Amino acid sequence: QVQLVESGGGLVQAGGSLSLSCAASGRIFKTYAMGWFRQAPGKEREFVAAISRSENRIYYAESVKGRFTISRDNAKNTVYLQMSSLKSEDTAVYYCAAGDGTSWELRSGRIDYRGQGTQVTVSS
Repeated sequence: QVQLVESGGGLVQAGGSLSLSCAASGRIFKTYAMGWFRQAPGKEREFVAAISRSENRIYYAESVKGRFTISRDNAKNTVYLQMSSLKSEDTAVYYCAAGDGTSWELRSGRIDYRGQGTQVTVSS
């Protein structure tokens, strides 16, 4: 069992930056691929970024590539999402996710655990 708790969301102006964190419980964090998804009101859940257990496979949605950076610290059981050059269309609830498959499979929606989410609002 893995419990995920996101933090770091908030209100930021367009062009600004924000950093999200996701703390995971359990000693098996390092065995899971980790990622971020988001969902805006009235829209489907959207993949944002995923990182493999050993950090050698990282994927981004085209819409955030070059602006967002995912990383993880297995010693701290934490995954991060650094967001910069934020746009109004980045406004959504951001969810941390864990999967016991590959990061590619997580990217495709194979999620085993998900956090409660943190709101990110970008004002234009």
